[in-house]
Amino acid sequence: MADPTPSADRRRRLHDLVLGLLARQGELELLAGDGVGGVDGDPALWLERNRRVVQRYQALVRSAVTLDALIDQEVGRHQ
Repeated sequence: MADPTPSADRRRRLHDLVLGLLARQGELELLAGDGVGGVDGDPALWLERNRRVVQRYQALVRSAVTLDALIDQEVGRHQ
């Protein structure tokens, strides 16, 4: 099997970092199902809750990207 491409290797590293960050989170919050009935019967609350959940995951991904870039920077300094 050939060596993975740099982008495939980076994607794997980011995936591993995101999984590590998720493991450090307490309870894993998932998106709510369809908005029928919503939270307390209010679809607006359902949408707002799901928006907050997505924002938390986006923050984890941004953190993983930042950590990966910092690691690359440090490795580059020592080579």
